[in-house]
Amino acid sequence: MSKKKPGTKSSTIALNKKARHEYHIEERFEAGIALLGWEVKSLRAGKGQITDAYVLLKDGEAFLLGGHIQPLTEASTHVVADPTRTRKLLLHAKELAKLIGETSQAGKTCVPLALYWKRNKVKCEIALVKGKKLFDKRATEKERDWNRQKQRIMRDANA
Repeated sequence: MSKKKPGTKSSTIALNKKARHEYHIEERFEAGIALLGWEVKSLRAGKGQITDAYVLLKDGEAFLLGGHIQPLTEASTHVVADPTRTRKLLLHAKELAKLIGETSQAGKTCVPLALYWKRNKVKCEIALVKGKKLFDKRATEKERDWNRQKQRIMRDANA
C-alpha cells in the first residue's frame, strides 16, 4: 500500500472476513469501481460493507452485486440513493478474460475480499476462489489456533 500521513485513518474501508473463511483463495486481482459522488462521500465516512457481496461476470464485464453503501443524510439529499445497486468493476481485458475462463471451466467463483483507498481512488480486491468443505474449515481453524498457541509459548519462553 502507499504511505499514510501520520494521524490518518487506515486505508481499508471494508473487509470480507466471511470469504476468507468460506473459500480457498487462489488468485487476487485489484479492480477499480465506478461509483457515484454520494457513494464516495459515504465510503469516506466508513459506511460500506461487502460481507454478502459477490462478483458477476456478464457480457465481458464484471459487476459487484450485494455490496451495501449506506447513504449519508447530508450528502444524498437531492438524489434517490440505492444502497445495494449494481456497481461496475474496472479491470484490464486480460484480467477479465482470465476470470471469465476460470469461472466458466474450473468451477471456481469470484468474490470481493476488501474495499480500500489507493491514493484518492476506491479499489476493490477481488479473488478467484474455490469453496471449502466443512472439514477444510475445521482444519483451517485448528491450524490458526495452533499458530496462536505457538506464539504464546514463544512469548512466555522469551520472557
